[in-house]
Amino acid sequence: MGEESPLWPSLFFNGFTARQVIINATASTIGENIMKARGLIERRHANQSGMRIGQWDWWLVVAMICLIAASGQARGLPELTGLVDELKPMVVNIHTSKKARTGTTSSLPHNPFKNSPFEDFFQPFVDRLPQGEMQTRNLGSGVIIDGDGSILTNHHVIEGADEIKVRLADEREFIAKVIGGDPKTDLALIQIPVKQKLAVAKLGDSDALKVGAWVVAIGNPFGLEATVTAGIISAKGRAIGSGPYEDFLQTDAAINPGNSGGPLFDLDGNVIGINTAIFSRSGGYMGIGFAIPINMAKNVMAQLKGTGRVTRGWLGVGIQVVTQELIPALGLDAAKGALVSQVTRNGPAQEAGIKAGDVILKYNGHEIHKMRDLPALVALTPVGSQVPVLILRDGKEQTLQVKVDEMPRDEANGQSRGADSPTKADALGIKVQAVGSGQRRPGRADEDQKGVVVVHVEPDGPAGRAGLHVGDVILDVNRIAVNDPKAYEQALEKLGQTRNVLLRVARDHGVLFVAVNLDR
Repeated sequence: MGEESPLWPSLFFNGFTARQVIINATASTIGENIMKARGLIERRHANQSGMRIGQWDWWLVVAMICLIAASGQARGLPELTGLVDELKPMVVNIHTSKKARTGTTSSLPHNPFKNSPFEDFFQPFVDRLPQGEMQTRNLGSGVIIDGDGSILTNHHVIEGADEIKVRLADEREFIAKVIGGDPKTDLALIQIPVKQKLAVAKLGDSDALKVGAWVVAIGNPFGLEATVTAGIISAKGRAIGSGPYEDFLQTDAAINPGNSGGPLFDLDGNVIGINTAIFSRSGGYMGIGFAIPINMAKNVMAQLKGTGRVTRGWLGVGIQVVTQELIPALGLDAAKGALVSQVTRNGPAQEAGIKAGDVILKYNGHEIHKMRDLPALVALTPVGSQVPVLILRDGKEQTLQVKVDEMPRDEANGQSRGADSPTKADALGIKVQAVGSGQRRPGRADEDQKGVVVVHVEPDGPAGRAGLHVGDVILDVNRIAVNDPKAYEQALEKLGQTRNVLLRVARDHGVLFVAVNLDR
């Protein structure tokens, strides 16, 4: 009791004294508990003999450090066993099959053996190739969202399938029918004919989800049924180039082929996403997976359940990203909003007064931070709704009322070009020529619209440096329409001392703005 602490406890802590070790731990909760433990020990000694901490008390402190550290780590990790037991019955495995016609190499566009000295040698092998029909199979997952047997999954899991087999957690199997699918969001709704009560998943609120929140994925990776993985939300609002309505949740919960269509749960047991894609260089898990937010899926799911198809709102505009180069020409203070590059004739936007060159800053009260924010908001708007649209035009903001229409099934246009004598290379470093009457250009809804075709671009000229291409059709120069080469030349003459030129250009089934700086 009265002996001094020996030298080895200090050596055990790499040269720190007992007091230093405990005081240095106070920066954490563990340290605070250690201090409390030390205080109790010292009070006991003070009451008994007033001596310093002894050898056995040191062992007590060390033991408490280990126990407290272990309990602290345990508190930092979620306990999932009970939650997983509850959620597993809500997840299904999906096996699809479809017939694919096969044939010999003679049916291929190019037969490497045809009309060659090796044709007779290889013909017996060619004749043995399977012909007729063969079955191709696909794996996926799904989540039960209604007691009537409705199951939400990915569209690519069931697309083109001749048979969809669903296996429940209790190993019952059913043949499912397709209620409807939506390729643009990669969502589909299928249904199984079941009479018994099913475990139905609760749908959460993906908008309220925070980065860093724990999540659980359950699915059928590589055919391994009811596989459970856990991780966190790594990011929100990801775009991966898969379609027009991208707002993916990114997670590091392991997702592999076969997980597609399966649910991503929060720790309250709510579905907050539908697992859809992975980023991988190997074909397997690399720590980056993507899920469709459940709030997006709710709208699609409801429409598929009601009508079997998805109806989306439509403004009738073509838009592009506001780049840093375009900011000065548009009168903006930052790269924000969606730049209107084309307006469909007689569409909702044109009837409301929206023009090419306008920047849409708000739609129905929602700020447009990035261009891709707008399509999703418009798509979710009920057809026939009247919504306010805040635009920036010539440096001034104004609000227009737009009556949203239904998105047409097909807005694609063809393209051909006319040919007159080209102009000489101009201040932009390009040569242009007229577009023949009746010619149609990419992305045009207004077939009477004219312009001039770029037939030569000087690589080191202003337009070449700005990214203008041979074959582009210039529609406007600094918001002045150019219907023919003469109008184009007149528009250039009006530039005067202006060194920044804003071109509106038709290119590859779309219309975009190109900012050209004459000084660079």
